[in-house]
Amino acid sequence: MRKIAIINQKGGVGKTTTAVNLSAALARRGKQVLLLDMDPQAHATLHLGLSLADGDPSMYEVLTSDVSLARIRYAVGDGLWLAPAHLNLAAVELELAGEVGREVVLRDKLSQDSAPFDFLIIDCPPSLGILTLNALTAVEEVFLPLQPHFLALHGLSKLLKTIDIVAQRLNRHLRLTGVVICMYDSGTRLAAEVCSDVEQFFRQAAAEKHAWSGARPFQTRIRRNIRLAEAPGHGQSIFDYAPESHGAADYAQLAEEVLAMQQAQAAA
Repeated sequence: MRKIAIINQKGGVGKTTTAVNLSAALARRGKQVLLLDMDPQAHATLHLGLSLADGDPSMYEVLTSDVSLARIRYAVGDGLWLAPAHLNLAAVELELAGEVGREVVLRDKLSQDSAPFDFLIIDCPPSLGILTLNALTAVEEVFLPLQPHFLALHGLSKLLKTIDIVAQRLNRHLRLTGVVICMYDSGTRLAAEVCSDVEQFFRQAAAEKHAWSGARPFQTRIRRNIRLAEAPGHGQSIFDYAPESHGAADYAQLAEEVLAMQQAQAAA
């Protein structure tokens, strides 16, 4: 199973949109995909039309008690499963504060789950707290969504440092492997300049010894598209809400790149 965390500590950059629609795109390509919502805002859960009532088990119970992932999993499409979040997930930071091994709770729960998924995709919260650390210790790959504006690289050093620390101390397999440019407007010079800066930044880092040294921006740009913004309000992925839109085409192409990356790694 290929395990990927979608992470950026800055909100509003297309993180949940990417987690949901990349998961749906991979499922449409015949893959078995588990989307795991680790954000207390539960936006990925709501995006796919699932609203939990108080008392319904969710990721909060998985992380704080003996509830298994299998118990909270919902089938939300052909080949697509969701492990949902509830607002009470915000309490996990306090609940696990005094626990030994609190950073590896999710990894342990995943090791106990024998379901044959091809992909695990985790929608992380826009922070670098205990929920994000649990996600980073449970995966091998990180995808970083970036919006092409002049603050795109601002604050990135803290995130990259966190990935390095987790790779050194908790998860030696962890790597930042892909950067997803979201909300791209091809008609502006700023977008092209920022994308060029991002590519140059990671190209220069390629020779360094970091967990993010091998990262590269995906060739696919997720274009700014109103249909992507509308889809969560209808509880659907972009492929169900507007399958002929630019947003659907872009995420389908991104999924092809992700699969091609896997084939290239297997060949190597």
